[in-house]
Amino acid sequence: EVQLVESGGGLVQPGDPLRLSCAASGFTFSRVTMSWVRRAPEKGFEWVSTINTDGTTTTYRDSVKGRFTISRDNAKNMLYLQMNSLKVEDTAVYYCNYGAIRGQGTQVTVSS
Repeated sequence: EVQLVESGGGLVQPGDPLRLSCAASGFTFSRVTMSWVRRAPEKGFEWVSTINTDGTTTTYRDSVKGRFTISRDNAKNMLYLQMNSLKVEDTAVYYCNYGAIRGQGTQVTVSS
């Protein structure tokens, strides 16, 4: 069974960092390009970042460039999103995904 389990969300203040993790199982993680997407309140899903299979190529949406870093550990079947200098507008439920598969998400709330 394919499973993606996100963790690491929480309530933080603007400017704080946060690191999200995604544990993958049920498929060959090292062969799959992975992404993070998010869904803000009353908004649709929004792509955040993508990383290729060996981690050598990463892409980001403009609003998070320079603040977020996506990474992966294929030996541990883990995907990460390091988020620095968080802003109120980063508030959302964050999901790791590949294709049409997503986890249950982890809530990130940035508020003063």
